[in-house]
Amino acid sequence: MTKRKSKGAYMISSVAEMYGIHPQTLRLYEREGLLKPSRTEGNTRMYTDGDLERLEFILSLARELGVNISGIAIILQMRERMEEMQRQMQDFVSYLGKEIMARSYNVPADPEKGAIIPIRHRVPPAATILPPKDKKR
Repeated sequence: MTKRKSKGAYMISSVAEMYGIHPQTLRLYEREGLLKPSRTEGNTRMYTDGDLERLEFILSLARELGVNISGIAIILQMRERMEEMQRQMQDFVSYLGKEIMARSYNVPADPEKGAIIPIRHRVPPAATILPPKDKKR
């Protein structure tokens, strides 16, 4: 669906023409908080490539899936939350990796004191937990 030719900022009339929609539709999307174009000093809306990517997603939800504006808003919020959770998970995994590397270079004599997760008790070997097998079966 990409109809953009170059990077930059686009005026509302250009965006409306590129995507075959009325400028009022873009204004409605802005009023509903679905799009947030920047403004010039003269208060002209300017759409960036990021705005156009978001618009393409909105239009695909509306045109291809028949999602209404309220549904689009919910989907966009959920998408943003999922992206934030993914960033947090990546940060956490990165932190863990750094912590593991730091601790692997500085291993104390007692491995229980250097464990990332404290070891509370030792689990006995499996042979002492399981009963002997009865060979008569």
